[in-house]
Amino acid sequence: MITRRKFIKNTSAGLFLSGIPYSTKALNNIKKYELTAKKAKHSFEKNLNKTNLWLFNNNCPGPLIAANKNDEIEITFNNQLDEPSAVHWHGIRNINSMDGVPVLSQPLVEPGESFVYRFPVRDEGTFWYHAHNKAWEQVTRGLYGPLIVFDNDQFMEKNDIIILADDWLLNEDLQMDVSSIGNLHDWSHAGRYGNRLTINGVFKPNIEVLSSNQARLRFLNTANARVLKFMLNDDMIFRVIAADGSPCNSFKTNKVVLGPGQRIDILIDETPKLKYLKEVSTGNEIIAATFEPKNQSVSVLDFNKKPYYPFPSLNNAKVINIHMQGGAMGNLKSAIFNNERRDLRDLALNEKKLWAFNKNVGDYNYKIGNLKLAEIVILRCWNDTRWHHTMHLHGHHFWVTSKEFEDLEIDLLRDTYLMQPGEKADLVFIANNPGKWLFHCHMLEHNASGMIGYLSVN
Repeated sequence: MITRRKFIKNTSAGLFLSGIPYSTKALNNIKKYELTAKKAKHSFEKNLNKTNLWLFNNNCPGPLIAANKNDEIEITFNNQLDEPSAVHWHGIRNINSMDGVPVLSQPLVEPGESFVYRFPVRDEGTFWYHAHNKAWEQVTRGLYGPLIVFDNDQFMEKNDIIILADDWLLNEDLQMDVSSIGNLHDWSHAGRYGNRLTINGVFKPNIEVLSSNQARLRFLNTANARVLKFMLNDDMIFRVIAADGSPCNSFKTNKVVLGPGQRIDILIDETPKLKYLKEVSTGNEIIAATFEPKNQSVSVLDFNKKPYYPFPSLNNAKVINIHMQGGAMGNLKSAIFNNERRDLRDLALNEKKLWAFNKNVGDYNYKIGNLKLAEIVILRCWNDTRWHHTMHLHGHHFWVTSKEFEDLEIDLLRDTYLMQPGEKADLVFIANNPGKWLFHCHMLEHNASGMIGYLSVN
């Protein structure tokens, strides 16, 4: 847990928020960090043989990057891998040149090279960072970490707990299954599923909770493809207070459902009753973490923030249709790839391309549409496939309407939305951030094999 005092005074490593390394060097309102991507070994539990991963700063997950709203963050990224990489700041309404997307916003950072990211953080909330080159492999191997933007004094001295969840595919010796990375079956079906769950890089961690009436839990799903469902002991009722970093009018529920890339912040009103966290997406309860009370009383302010801005009028909105097709057991027979229409079987076997927007197999060069600055936009999405997709928009937050399967509050701003098979949904946003912004599925294998494109805002 970060205290207000520690946050302001800290100039060295060694502080922790829920076991995740924290360090920063402050210069006025500039928070400076250094991230080094390299091969490293990691043990998922004490006395367990270490497995080979690719990590930031030798940590799994990478170190916490933290700042206050309206600060600037400067991150020097050093690439010590054997292949190029880049870093994306997921959920941040960023400057386009700092978004971390190769081709669209920056050159690839080659092995042995460095790149300095510097950008303001305008929104408080729960975000994360991850590699954005060959994400289907680099994120799979461990290149990600949390990014938290605080609202000055809010929760700086409170129970503020990160629940960063990942889904790993390990062999019988609990070593990472490397041979299956890039498997065509995963690319054509649901994506890469694991067999072991970690919270903050550990199997079933014991998380300290201070004695108080309230605690904030920040849930992040960093898995490649698995949709995670969390509940607390005795199916406790709690309040959702933010989604994908955006505050909302709080509402009560007893479960958190997260597609890959999504985040949910909840407020626990009675921490003495908090005993363990369970994951129930498979129908079987898995104890994901336990909570250890600590007799240290803290005062916690009630959280009742409103959304950043109201839902806009759609009278003059621009509609862009997104027909999502492809994958196994789908109805897509052919698609356009590199300006050539080709049979889907041919694309799958020879190009490893299986998914499409509007019958176009996408990549970083596929333009979905042109938008005017400040224009109201509706992405009218139809998931015409047999699989889930978590649709992520860079540089913006959006509202979801016309929901068929999930009852979300209209004021709930998101940057990543889980679409059910067959679902039709409107993603509504204000194109208020100039640049070329990716729109893609965050099931990383789906993204790599064609379910990706960009919107140009000018």
